[in-house]
Amino acid sequence: MLIREFTDADWPRVWEIVAEVVRAGDTFTYDPATTAEQAYDIWVERPPGRTVVAVDGDRVLGTAKMGTNRPGPGSHVATASFMVAAAARGHGVGTALCRHALDWARGRGYAGMQFNAVAESNHAAVAIYRRLGFEVVGTVPGAFAHPTLGRVGLHVMYCAF
Repeated sequence: MLIREFTDADWPRVWEIVAEVVRAGDTFTYDPATTAEQAYDIWVERPPGRTVVAVDGDRVLGTAKMGTNRPGPGSHVATASFMVAAAARGHGVGTALCRHALDWARGRGYAGMQFNAVAESNHAAVAIYRRLGFEVVGTVPGAFAHPTLGRVGLHVMYCAF
């Protein structure tokens, strides 16, 4: 598996992953009716942020975006988001993408990385983030409307560098 910079030629395959994840409605706070155009504007980071793909040959296994969490006085903290194709889950793609984002942020002098809205029911992601040094610093009860579990909490997670 190789993690490389996203190019516009990747978008059709990235959109397949984004659409699959967003339409499931069980991990991201994006509107399940998000169009490809809207998703492109949300997912593809402008510099100095970065969007990457994890590939195996010509297969896109997953994607990540990373950048500054907040402007101005909060600009010393990074953030990132990750999506992995259903067929590639459980094979280390999400972990590799998260490690890549952490290395990217450290290399740019950020003080840490914050995730603003991790569904507490997304046990696989929460476990990966904890293994990589994140901690839950707060949970907003019932802030995420899960399609089968009902309202679950959204974690704010942080990893200091």
